[in-house]
Amino acid sequence: MPTQDPIYYIEKVEIEEDAESVDYEEVKYDDDLSDSEAEEDLETALRSIQQNFQIDGMQESVEIPKATVSRRPEVVDDFIRNFLIRYKMTRTLDAFQREWYELQTRGGLENPELVPDCYVQNEELENRVKFLQREIEKMRRSVNKAGTQYIKMKKERDYHRMHHRRIVQEKEKLFTDIRRLKKHYQSYEPALEELKNKYETAMREKMLTKIECEKNMSKISNLTTTLTNYETARASANEVTLNQMKEVELDEIVQKAEEPKKTFEHPKDSVIPIEPGANPDINSSLPVTCHLTKPGGYHQQHSFKAHDLAVSNMALHPLRDVIATVSDDATWKMWSVPDGELLLTGRGHTMWIGGCDFHPQGTKLATGSGDTSVKVWDFSEGECVSTFNDHSHPVWGVAWHHSGNFLASCSMDNSSKLFDVVSERCRCTFRGHSDSVNSLTFLPYSNILCTCSADKTISMWDIRTGLCAQTFYGHVNAINNVSFNTQGTAIASCDAYGIVKIWDVRQVVEIETYDFEPHPANSVQFDTSGACLAVASNDGSVKMLEIEKNKVTELNGHEDGVQGALFNRNGEMLISASSDSTVKIWS
Repeated sequence: MPTQDPIYYIEKVEIEEDAESVDYEEVKYDDDLSDSEAEEDLETALRSIQQNFQIDGMQESVEIPKATVSRRPEVVDDFIRNFLIRYKMTRTLDAFQREWYELQTRGGLENPELVPDCYVQNEELENRVKFLQREIEKMRRSVNKAGTQYIKMKKERDYHRMHHRRIVQEKEKLFTDIRRLKKHYQSYEPALEELKNKYETAMREKMLTKIECEKNMSKISNLTTTLTNYETARASANEVTLNQMKEVELDEIVQKAEEPKKTFEHPKDSVIPIEPGANPDINSSLPVTCHLTKPGGYHQQHSFKAHDLAVSNMALHPLRDVIATVSDDATWKMWSVPDGELLLTGRGHTMWIGGCDFHPQGTKLATGSGDTSVKVWDFSEGECVSTFNDHSHPVWGVAWHHSGNFLASCSMDNSSKLFDVVSERCRCTFRGHSDSVNSLTFLPYSNILCTCSADKTISMWDIRTGLCAQTFYGHVNAINNVSFNTQGTAIASCDAYGIVKIWDVRQVVEIETYDFEPHPANSVQFDTSGACLAVASNDGSVKMLEIEKNKVTELNGHEDGVQGALFNRNGEMLISASSDSTVKIWS
């Protein structure tokens, strides 16, 4: 029996036709239609067809029958075929087709059963489940990607928040600095006004002096002419008498010149020592600062705010671990170190205080101010016991003589003065600098006073005679500070461009030069051994200079220029004061 080709059905459908038949009239095709008529649209064609079906004056609408598709359930064999085709089981499908048609030929299959809907629905549900699983996997990948992006955005948010906080802190710091600078500027306005008034007064006095000098010169010229005429008239009459009178007048002048000048002496004046005192440190072995002996050198131990405005200078007590600080807020304070406990506060100056120094016995403190006054404060009495107003311009610094009876000061009026604290008067004025005298100090246990000036020179004065004994030349900028070593054999000086020089006192020569430009060096200080030099720099650091090794290390911590640096007596501590209103202890 010949085998028929198998027939495959994916899904069996029937197309139902409309029961009513419609008679269509043939529409003749006209070959003579123009191109424009041939290109008419669908609506025009339908309209023309409807016009052809008018019967007895009545227009009937033409309805086009629509085919409907009804879906019938799959039969069992189609379901099995579709299942095998889906999973590509071709051999099993061939065997099923062969046995199925053999059974159908024998008449064993009259009415094939339909597949129950539950199987079809299960298949649809399974397909939908697979589709949803794929969607879930896509969403899971999207969620993971979104989570990673969220973590990244969170980190960026935290970074920007931290950056914003830092910017806010920096802004607050800048605002604080601006307010402090405004207050600092306001404190200078009275001084500038006073200096302007003094300058105008000095100029008026200068003009009056010049006018008076011209009048005196005119009088002298007239008197000289009169005297010449008188001598000429008398010469012929009595030449011998005139010569004798001239000789007598000349002898009187010579006698007056040879007479010793009498100086005014106060009954309470102290006696300046004729012989210098013995320096106990000149041959003794002094302790070396721990910056040179301990690894790592100095480190910051303590810091405290000393004043409301910039700390301009400080001094170390000669017997105790106590320091005195002076400030632009017109006050001085005493502190214990290293704990920074406030001991005393002094008020009395009307403007900023530029310098201070302890009495050799530690019982008094001297201060010099921008109000042109020098004051002496007695700790036992708790008040100011002496005030000297001899300077005409602001006072930069003060220094005690080793006897404790004399106090020296330097000023912007180009001079230095020596005051007797017993008789409370100025004993001597040292004039020789052509610009402001910025700092001064005594050679240890001697009558030699050393001054430095904005005229770029260093001068050494004998306080007994008031004369300049020696001058050092070498700086090319204004000198800010000068200091002796403990033995009194060397001088250190620093200027406004950061140049530091060391000088030999005996040979009056320059030993070494160190360059810390471009920031100004405000102060220099030897340690007790003379092997290390601390330089207070305007860049906010303290430069530690090891002289023998020519090695420099920096101590950083201040936020503004450092105005002073001091070693304590045993060299275990370094104390620095800054324009940021703080004092720091390094050990």
